[in-house]
Amino acid sequence: MEVILLERIEKLGQMGDVVNVKPGYARNYLLPKKKAVSATGENKAHFEQQRAQLEAENLERKGEAEAVAGKMDGQLVVMIRQAGDAGQLYGSVNARDIATGLTEAGFTVGRQQVRLESPIKAIGLHPVQVFLHPEVSVTVTANVARSDDEARIQEETGEAVIAQEDENVQSPAEQLIAEEEAAEAAEAEAAAEAEAAGDGEASEEAGTAEAADDAGEPAEVEAEDEDSSPDDETPADGEEAEETPAA
Repeated sequence: MEVILLERIEKLGQMGDVVNVKPGYARNYLLPKKKAVSATGENKAHFEQQRAQLEAENLERKGEAEAVAGKMDGQLVVMIRQAGDAGQLYGSVNARDIATGLTEAGFTVGRQQVRLESPIKAIGLHPVQVFLHPEVSVTVTANVARSDDEARIQEETGEAVIAQEDENVQSPAEQLIAEEEAAEAAEAEAAAEAEAAGDGEASEEAGTAEAADDAGEPAEVEAEDEDSSPDDETPADGEEAEETPAA
């Protein structure tokens, strides 16, 4: 079946090209989506009359798509999903999920614009092509992980966080996790040592004060003893003072 393309179709042709396609493809996709019209004499004449306007509209849409592409290209879309230790998802991530993630990031994207050969069924970083215009496409990355922390690690290392078959070999992601855990443990240990040192200083100060108090008590007793020296004693009651003989 011959049709006239109203826009560029990948691997098929440019706007205005008359191409031969399968009837089902034309009836189910090209014609309903207004990407082409039947190549009748009347449609050919009408297209030639509207060619300049159609090309101008196409250029305008292309310019708008290129502006969006500059912002979207390389965008990271985080998808949190449940998965086993080996990284296999309990489900999948499809084109609709990615389109939704891009929409939440502030872009207007439909499911039909996301080119995904098959649903994503494993955690990791997956490049995905998005068509903003028949002549403009960008690549975004689906960061599929079990948690936000794992998504961050995958973004930093560029590798999926999955268990290694050899227990003695750590992946870069596992190494990063181990380093972060070690750093946290070191901080906790340092905080505990600082707290213990503070308690020790307080105990030492209390002991010094107590020792000073203990040392001060005998001094008071000694002072009292000095005040009651034998030279200052007065005769006891009933005792007679020694008389001085008369001359």
